[in-house]
Amino acid sequence: METQLKEVALKLHEIGAVKFGEFKLKTGRMSPVYFDLRVIVSYTGVMKSLVNLLIEVIKREEIDAKYVCGVPYTALPVATGVCWESNLTMLMRRKEKKDYGTKKLIEGHFEREENCLIVEDIITSGGSVLETADDLKAEGLLVTTALVIIDREQGGKTRLAEKGIESFSLYTMSSFLDILHKAGKLQEETVQSVLKYIEENRFPPSAAVAEAPVDRLKMSFAERATLAKNPVAKELFRLMQTKQSNLCLAADLTKTADILNLAAEVGPFLCLLKLHVDIIKDFSKDFIASLKQLAQKHRFLLMEDRKFADIGSVVESQYQDGVYEVSSWADVVTVHALPGPGILQGLRKVMKGTEEKRGMFILAQLSSAGALTTSAYAQDAVKLTEGFEDFLTGFVCQDGSLLKAHPGVIQLTPGVKIEGTGDGLGQQYNTPAKVMGELGGDIAVVGRGIYEAKDAVSAAEIYRTTLWDAYSKRIH
Repeated sequence: METQLKEVALKLHEIGAVKFGEFKLKTGRMSPVYFDLRVIVSYTGVMKSLVNLLIEVIKREEIDAKYVCGVPYTALPVATGVCWESNLTMLMRRKEKKDYGTKKLIEGHFEREENCLIVEDIITSGGSVLETADDLKAEGLLVTTALVIIDREQGGKTRLAEKGIESFSLYTMSSFLDILHKAGKLQEETVQSVLKYIEENRFPPSAAVAEAPVDRLKMSFAERATLAKNPVAKELFRLMQTKQSNLCLAADLTKTADILNLAAEVGPFLCLLKLHVDIIKDFSKDFIASLKQLAQKHRFLLMEDRKFADIGSVVESQYQDGVYEVSSWADVVTVHALPGPGILQGLRKVMKGTEEKRGMFILAQLSSAGALTTSAYAQDAVKLTEGFEDFLTGFVCQDGSLLKAHPGVIQLTPGVKIEGTGDGLGQQYNTPAKVMGELGGDIAVVGRGIYEAKDAVSAAEIYRTTLWDAYSKRIH
């Protein structure tokens, strides 16, 4: 992809899509560089190359969207090409609403609560993307991602992130200038002049966001995905938003056939499936292969509830070696904070050694009666993870106030049952409404309420709907 990026950058320079001098931008500021990507409509080869590069980003970043909308008007032909080559559905935003006919601002057929990817040519302050996002959201669509050809590095990316929109660009101003300079198309003096201008003309974060405290309980999962530092947390947030499920199934069964049958039946309603792999009597690698296929088919992640709790070197071996080879298949694992930072260091060592996305949930609180995880312990567990944010998916806890300042991590709350009773062995259950509301949960763990039900499919569907409705009520 790097070779193609260099070739396209040089071609854009050749056809006059980038100019150097003194130019007045849409924002009113003067700039020593101006990108005029409107000219690419006359160069089908360049257009096709840009479209292919954008589709590569969609694949690489696993961007999950049903629709594509180009910011009018320069990005419209590019967005059209992306749709043609990717089979995504295109929507078109008008700059002005018609005062006749249907008076629509968004043209095309679409379903509410589905994700729409915005395509833009250049971002400076991010204003045009935000205007388009506002109009799409007004029609009931979700907007979590923007795909950009060139980021001028003047604050637009940050402003979009503040509004819950993650942006990916083919080029930054710095990378584009570097390509031209190394190819002998640009003098060093010009490069430094432009970079100085960029440094002196960045847009500050929006005042409203800077002044208002972030309330994670009022933020959507899509917005919080942009704040997540762990790739699994980011993926889970996106998955929950697009699948409209914050249900984790605790498949505490002892036979692989029973687990696979259950996963096949209720997989469409899950965002996460949790195992206790060491209670499975007939564990095998074939079982894991089949389970991973189901996870991919029904779009849920796998969690091993191992609750690692030993010194770092031992946990390192427990995680990657032995019969279960947990690190080879579990997207996330659970970890006790009790041993201290050594356990996190041991896990991180293994996580860094794999090409797969991996994460961990730290146990800050338990749902069992008489648990020794006091409030002070829970607070210490949260502090312990400082410096490990890139591997931290979230916390297992019952008190959402612990994570008030951490909107980019996920609160996993176990012990959920619609009738909210206990089991006589210390397990205490809370209702979905209480978990999503008062307790501030993001993902609820349900076990016996589903796999012991007469109709597991109906039970899973009821839990998914009930939990999602409770979450929706909370953020609205």
